[in-house]
Amino acid sequence: MTGDRVLSQRELNRALLARQFLLQRSSRSLVETLERVGGLQTQYAPSGYIGLWSRLRNFERDALTTALERRQVIQGTLLRSTIHMVSARDYPLFLAAVKQARQEWWRRLRKEFGAIDMQAAVAAFREHLSQGPRRATELKELLASRGYPALAWNGMALWVDMVRVPPSGTWDQRRADLYALADTWVGATPATEAAGLEHVVRRYLGGFGPATVREIADWAGIPHARLAPVLARISLRRFRDEEGRELLDLPRAPLPDAETPAPVRFLPTWDATLLVHARRTQILPERYRPLVFNVKTPHSKPTFLVDGVVAGSWRYEAGRVKLEPFEPLPRRVRAEVDEEARRLAAFHAD
Repeated sequence: MTGDRVLSQRELNRALLARQFLLQRSSRSLVETLERVGGLQTQYAPSGYIGLWSRLRNFERDALTTALERRQVIQGTLLRSTIHMVSARDYPLFLAAVKQARQEWWRRLRKEFGAIDMQAAVAAFREHLSQGPRRATELKELLASRGYPALAWNGMALWVDMVRVPPSGTWDQRRADLYALADTWVGATPATEAAGLEHVVRRYLGGFGPATVREIADWAGIPHARLAPVLARISLRRFRDEEGRELLDLPRAPLPDAETPAPVRFLPTWDATLLVHARRTQILPERYRPLVFNVKTPHSKPTFLVDGVVAGSWRYEAGRVKLEPFEPLPRRVRAEVDEEARRLAAFHAD
């Protein structure tokens, strides 16, 4: 272990950017690009579109909507119990990895949930959804009419495998409130928890590595001890960070030189590269974290990167992308940011 290569913070930053296609936009298909980055968090539906625009060459908004309609991309509550867009191939594996842990977490968090007859509630729910997609309001009314408290709805997604289906949860209809049964919409492709956990490890390291075991677990929203048997059977590279922590990685995954130039990139709200699991890369400097995640901005702020680091926030308003740099930008850098902002404004306007 003492001979493990030490990776600098900047090397880890460039590895993250490369794997997230933020150094160079992807020429792969939309679905394969989405898989490579580990899916995209989409509590705010446009985040998936903007996230792909920043990562994929020649991306057009209709391409993602079409992929959702064709069921090539699935939107559901998955990693960290948050809404994600993932490929149809990834969906059952991610679900198998997180389902049991989510249920255990919910029972610990809401003790009163144990008093609800979930078997009967699930049966009623599935019967109703078997007739086709239903709006959230209709599903809540169904539970209320059967005498279930509001708490039953809050936990139902952890016991009934549901997905959010178009036209809801898209650029044009942003509220993701239309639900379908996963086995009807995606197809009956069950996966074991063991297969799902291995997939989580591979997707995380492929999109965010090298990383610690705890970071993989935090990204998925599962106890890190659950990964121990999985890691024992996967062939992995091992490194150390500057603080001596062991980092795991996939063989042959990209590790760009620390001095690789990083272009200006715009990120949407809740982009997973900024969450605490990727803190080792300092893509979001700690002094800026309260400016992006705080009680006044519960959905986080969309941000832009300069040299691989968050340098400010942005918003689309009156046909323009308006910038809020956190510190003054040099003239040359500001020109590059303004040019990318114009391209993003055009993407909004199309």
